[in-house]
Amino acid sequence: MVFVSPIFIFIFLPLTLACYALAEFSRRKWIKNTVLLFFSLVFYSWGGLIYLLLLMFSIVVNYGLGRLLENSTHRKKILILSIIYNIGILFIFKYLNFFNNTSEEFAELAHMDLTLAVPAITLPIGISFFTFQIMSYIFDVYQNKVEVQKNILDLALYIMLFPQLIAGPIVRYIDVNREIKQRRTSLNMVHDGLIRFMIGFNKKIFLANGMGYVADTIFSEIHLVNTPHAWLGAICYALQIYMDFSSYSDMAIGLGKLFGFHFLENFNYPYISTSIKEFWRRWHISLSSWFRDYVYIPLGGNRHGKTATYRNLMIVFILTGFWHGANWTFIFWGLFHGCFLILERGKFGSLLNKLPGIAKRCYTLVVVLIGWVFFRCDSFGEAVNYIHAMFAFDFSGMQRLTVTECLTPLFWTLFVLSLIGSLPIIPKLKQAAEKNPTAACFAEMGLLGLFAYAVCYMVGADFNPFIYFRF
Repeated sequence: MVFVSPIFIFIFLPLTLACYALAEFSRRKWIKNTVLLFFSLVFYSWGGLIYLLLLMFSIVVNYGLGRLLENSTHRKKILILSIIYNIGILFIFKYLNFFNNTSEEFAELAHMDLTLAVPAITLPIGISFFTFQIMSYIFDVYQNKVEVQKNILDLALYIMLFPQLIAGPIVRYIDVNREIKQRRTSLNMVHDGLIRFMIGFNKKIFLANGMGYVADTIFSEIHLVNTPHAWLGAICYALQIYMDFSSYSDMAIGLGKLFGFHFLENFNYPYISTSIKEFWRRWHISLSSWFRDYVYIPLGGNRHGKTATYRNLMIVFILTGFWHGANWTFIFWGLFHGCFLILERGKFGSLLNKLPGIAKRCYTLVVVLIGWVFFRCDSFGEAVNYIHAMFAFDFSGMQRLTVTECLTPLFWTLFVLSLIGSLPIIPKLKQAAEKNPTAACFAEMGLLGLFAYAVCYMVGADFNPFIYFRF
């Protein structure tokens, strides 16, 4: 089930809100949590009962490991056991086929036969997100940052809370454990939550999907692209992935407020960054901070000299790339960003700091766009051919692509709106409108009207992908 679907908008969400409103009147924590847990179970089971059983089994296992950590004298061994289990589940369902295929390819190059009978495994939706959430709970318990959760249903609610279950943001137990125990939803929170949800919904339906359709069309014809189309496709994909994922985060944060939860922000206008280092402070904040706190810092961070720092950075970004998908292009994407982070720590970074702001932003955008090409393409060959087209200064064959039929006035309008939406302009307009109650009222009425139109458009749309579902 996805947020931008008729079943969610017309049936699931109204039922959930109605039942939770009744539970809210009781002012009893266990009733509110039970209602949310029940609907979260329904939400995830929509993708298949077998994967719901897998998730529930992981909850039971990690609940038991957390309780063992509470008083055990073998805490480090229990921590290692939890890492083996959680990474093992992730490996089996997300990476086993990749490693099997890679082993067969290397064996074939060595003229060896290494064919293994590994069944095709369907990737459970959101496995990377809920696995990292579970691990953050175990890590924080091990480091005595939080108390062990003795109520398995409350732990299950933390892991399965449907707004952020299948596509983030990665919510840490330490950030919501108090609200699981005690929270109260106010009218202001409901208002803010609905506004944030509608913003994300509109952004997804109009901007992410509008950019995604053109990006998919161009990337499906890599052998035909010329330089202008190649740059247009890369920019459209960059806008799509940002609008797509940030819209889901907007909707998740908004839904969280409806139920009394405050999820942390996951994006902070990354495309205005003046360096790759800044980009990763603004992009997918919950993931980058997870790797910083649970991988980079435990490895030593930047405390043991340049060589160790560079090693730790490369490890983190190899894992960041691999987290996104079982493909060498994702690993290279992580290495690509890691290399620029290392360069920015040296003389190149000193030179970069001397440049004007516009030059630093152009540098960052070009690096990010090239990285997105590797992220988007299925193979190195496709990515290399696409990047070659970007810099080949080929302006021939402007009419040979199918995409030329898509470049309508509506597309260019959405393109400009997407560019505006990727800049911190809307928050400033919102702040100005809040000072004028009349302007704020008209703005909200306009947002509501746009949301109603987006819902109608969603019902008849046949193009509505969510990029991060596969992660």
